Amino acid sequence: MKQSRCLSLLSVGAIALLSTSAWAQTSAKRPPGLPQLTVIADHGGEPARPYYVAIKGAGVGEEEGYSPQLGGEARPARPFGEQDMLPLESEQLTPGTVTPRQLDLPGGFTPVFLVGDDDLSRQWLAQRGDILRKMNAVGLVVQVSNEPSLQALRDAAQGLELRPVSGDGLAERLGLRHYPALISQRGIEQ
Repeated sequence: MKQSRCLSLLSVGAIALLSTSAWAQTSAKRPPGLPQLTVIADHGGEPARPYYVAIKGAGVGEEEGYSPQLGGEARPARPFGEQDMLPLESEQLTPGTVTPRQLDLPGGFTPVFLVGDDDLSRQWLAQRGDILRKMNAVGLVVQVSNEPSLQALRDAAQGLELRPVSGDGLAERLGLRHYPALISQRGIEQ
């Protein structure tokens, strides 16, 4: 009895396998109502292993000698820092006079100001420093040549947070051509 039960289970498995195989061979002739499959992404069959290794996932790549080269470049020996961003030169912003105008920014917007390593920006920081500190404004340094110049600008800012960034994208979105400038919820001003 056990043998016939095993044979019947094998028969059912074989029939299922054969029917699956037959369906696969005739997949070009889909039954009515069966939707066409759509490929939403084809990454050329690249193995995912380097991505798992990069995020140290599931013990992949722990064997000795495996070192993926994501993007064809080796990982830097040290983390990137501000010195890697310097010199920072804006293509769209220069020191000059900013025409004040209103903006309609969402509530809770953190005020930011744009400065550079120039006399006008240093004078502006000296005049507006207390106001900027009360607002908890964050400074974006859009033009600076090296680390000592950035540190001198930070010293002149007397405790204000200054971060070197490219200001060109912001300048383009806001139609700015000059700095120093304060961008707050109320608008742009100098």
